[in-house]
Amino acid sequence: MSIFDRLLGSVRKPTGKPEAPAVPPAAPVERRQRKRVNARKGTTVLIIDDSPTVVAVLRKALRSAGYDTREALDAEQGLALIAEEAPELIFLDIILPGMNGFNALRAIRKLPASQHIPVIMISGNEHATEQFYANRIGADDFMKKPFSRHEIFARIEALLDEQFVPRRKVDAAPTSSPTAATPATPTAP
Repeated sequence: MSIFDRLLGSVRKPTGKPEAPAVPPAAPVERRQRKRVNARKGTTVLIIDDSPTVVAVLRKALRSAGYDTREALDAEQGLALIAEEAPELIFLDIILPGMNGFNALRAIRKLPASQHIPVIMISGNEHATEQFYANRIGADDFMKKPFSRHEIFARIEALLDEQFVPRRKVDAAPTSSPTAATPATPTAP
């Protein structure tokens, strides 16, 4: 019992009603007790970040879980790697030399070969405006630097489909056609 509880208890006036027994709070589920869900082994991840440290941290974490990684230190090199062989997931920094991450994301979303690839944007900026802007352009998730190993895999897990393949959430939704958008009107009997 803390000193404040003792003081509050001595000041409280009895109400005549019996106090309800204290219910112990539910113990939070320890994240280590829940089995992590990974993408299937060999999933290709492209890391585009100008910081060799961030690239090394992501590479080490992802490879330890069975992912294949490719790295680029700027957006232009990253776009060239995408054109060469499209990855299944992209980690993209916002602040890059030359083309920034927002412009790179726009380029990724314009290319038919890469518009289906989920992109997790990364930034060390504290402002939520970057996150909002990244989501409007077409980012699938946003991760703030510094990040933990747990956060890396939680972001990936949120993008996995039933076959443990990273998918864009918009890909999971049925595509709307002009006829599908209009509701069917019931016919009179």
